[in-house]
Amino acid sequence: MILMQEWHDISMKKNIGIATLIIVLVLCALYQNQANANKNVSIALKEAPKVNYQAPSFDLLGLDGKVYQVGGQRDKLLLINFWASWCEPCHMEAEDLQSIYTKYNDKLDLYGVNVTYLDSQAGAVDFVTEYELTFPILLDKSGDVTRSKYHIDGYPTSFLIDQSGVVVKTYFGVVSRTELETDIDNIINNRSH
Repeated sequence: MILMQEWHDISMKKNIGIATLIIVLVLCALYQNQANANKNVSIALKEAPKVNYQAPSFDLLGLDGKVYQVGGQRDKLLLINFWASWCEPCHMEAEDLQSIYTKYNDKLDLYGVNVTYLDSQAGAVDFVTEYELTFPILLDKSGDVTRSKYHIDGYPTSFLIDQSGVVVKTYFGVVSRTELETDIDNIINNRSH
């Protein structure tokens, strides 16, 4: 009888140990799932603005000394182009951007955001002079807009934003004048119907 009681006690301790192990494993799995969920939320928050979502708002000083604002309702479409003077593809599209700005000036605002925190204001000025750019050039000296709000890590990158402040198209890399004209015309024609 005593032997049976000892075996029962050992068996009970074994079951308690297994139950404890199972509880620990379940808690570890729950913790890991929560950590992964938080990581996925963190990654999602670091993505560039998406089509059909509001463009992140910001205020930046331009080369002309004026402060330019993005966010919310506007009178015109807006094309934001993030660029740097050392970026060869940025040189490739500069003339096309100027042509777009000239052609659609009454229907489109174009802001060239120089990533000054990776460039220099002198480099930006030389670039603007070389291509005779007349649209506003904004200076992101801290990198807050480029890195924290728009999460850009390649240049050029552009966003076409409608009058309600919603991103309607993103362009990663050089965008052609033809593609921009087509997209702008489509938006203008759809809004007028």
